[in-house]
Formats: sequence, structure tokens, C-alpha cells
Amino acid sequence: MTAALVLPILVFCVVAASLTAYGYVRFVRPGRLYAQLADPFGPPQPLVMMPGKQVLIRAADRIGRYIPCSPQEADATRRELMAAGYRTPNAQHVYYGLRVLSAAALFCGTLFLRNYCPNPVLGTVLVVAGAAAGWALTGIVLEKRIARRQERLRLSLPDALDLLVISVEAGLGLDQAILNVSQELALTHRELSEELGLVSLEMRAGKRRMEALKNLADRTGEEEIGRLMAILMQSDRFGTSVADALRSHSDGMRVRRRQDAEERAGKVGVKLVFPIFFFILPSMMVVSAGPGLLQVFKHLFPMMKSFGQ
Repeated sequence: MTAALVLPILVFCVVAASLTAYGYVRFVRPGRLYAQLADPFGPPQPLVMMPGKQVLIRAADRIGRYIPCSPQEADATRRELMAAGYRTPNAQHVYYGLRVLSAAALFCGTLFLRNYCPNPVLGTVLVVAGAAAGWALTGIVLEKRIARRQERLRLSLPDALDLLVISVEAGLGLDQAILNVSQELALTHRELSEELGLVSLEMRAGKRRMEALKNLADRTGEEEIGRLMAILMQSDRFGTSVADALRSHSDGMRVRRRQDAEERAGKVGVKLVFPIFFFILPSMMVVSAGPGLLQVFKHLFPMMKSFGQ
């Protein structure tokens, strides 16, 4: 009786402690940090956000500083990291260090598995493939993060356009309108708020508006933001109405989003063919034809045996 009570209490305590720790790390601690900073844009996003990874980051930073790379490759990597939201000065070194550590980890793992491979040639190929996969794994993760962030920026762009149109029509200048939109979107669309805040900071630092808008398009790599920045630069160059240009671009973007949704809806039928054929159809055949086949086997096999005798 005592053991039956102790086990549920122990499980409950473990689950409660796990949920409390996760809630503190995921919600309470970042909330206190942002409240202390009182900054609408927040600190730049580090390369690894999980707690307890400071040692790994420092090791990757030290290793990445010794990896040689050409200026063209370094510039391309820096652009990819900025598109993923990593703008810290050591982000590039940490990225290269993580690639080396990932390749070394998979190399050691496949080297251990090589002992269980009967073919030595296949074992050597396995080790080389493991090291190459470890080196490419970090790049694949970075590409996924870039695509995910660009999608969030693209989905948050209509709200920013509406706020820009309202701010410009209310009498604000374009610079002040961008700053106002970045402050208003700090809670709902954090990524776009950070990018627009950087545009405002660059213009305050003395950069021309066209140059700051061009830097925004280059940093994000998102096509919709590139089109919007091109429209703003053309309006600034030729002196046309910014509100009319933003409104027409917003209407065109909504039309494109509706067309994309219709295109995705049209592809659903084709994408469902294979899941239906491989997963749903066999179960339906078993449910519908299974009882009949059982009856056939039940009566047919004894009949065949009687015919044989």
C-alpha cells in the first residue's frame, strides 16, 4: 500500500519540477531580462539560445577562428547568418566551429561503428560519409532557420504595410513612420520590428534613406521585403506619393497571397494520393474485405481437404 502511494507521488513531483523548470527557462527568465533592459528591439539573437551551451559556444568560437576561408566565402556566410537573425560579431566563428565539432562528432561515431562493419571498404566509406554529413548538417540547419525566419517576415509584412499607410496618411514622415511601425510591432512581429529598428538606427547614424532600405533588403533576403524597399526607394527618388505606392503594393501583395493560397489548395489533392494509397486504402481493404475473406478461408479449406480425400 505504501509503495502504491509513493510511486504516483514521485511521478507527480518529477513532472511538476520539469514543468516548473521549463516554464522558468522559457518564459519567466526572458520576461525578467526584457523588463530589465526595457528595450523594444531587444538584444541581438545569439547563435545558440538553449541554456547550458556557453561552453560549447566558447569552444566553437575558438575553433572557428583558426579555420581559413576566402573573403567571398566569409561574406556569403555573414549574409546567411544575418538572414537567419544572427548579427553578433563572433557569429561567423561560432558557425564554423560548430561545423567542425559536428563533423568531428559524426566522424568519431562512424569510426566506432566501423568495427561492426564486415567490409573494410564499406567501413571507410561510412567514416568519410559521416564526417561529410556532420560538416553539411550545420549548413542545412542554418538554411532551415533562414527559410523559417523569412516566412515569419513575409507573414508579418501586411500588418507593417497597413501601419505604414496609416502613419504616412496621418502626416508623419517616412523616417518617423518606420520608427513608429517598428515600435508598434515589437510584441506581435519581433523579427520585422528588429529589422525596421535597425533601419531607423542607420538613418539616425547618418546613412541615406535609400542606403538603409537597401541594407534591409540585403539583410533579410526576402523577396517581398525587397519589392517593398524598391517601391520606397523609387518613391523617394522621384517624389511620388508614398501612401499611394504603399497602398497599391499592399493590394498587389494580398492578391499574390490569395493566388498562392489557391495554388496550395489545388496541390492538396495530388499530395493526398500517396498517403491515401499507402496508408488509408490498405486499412479500408482489411476492414471491408477482411471478414469475408476469413469466412471464405474458414469454409473453403475444409471443403478442399474433403475433395482431396
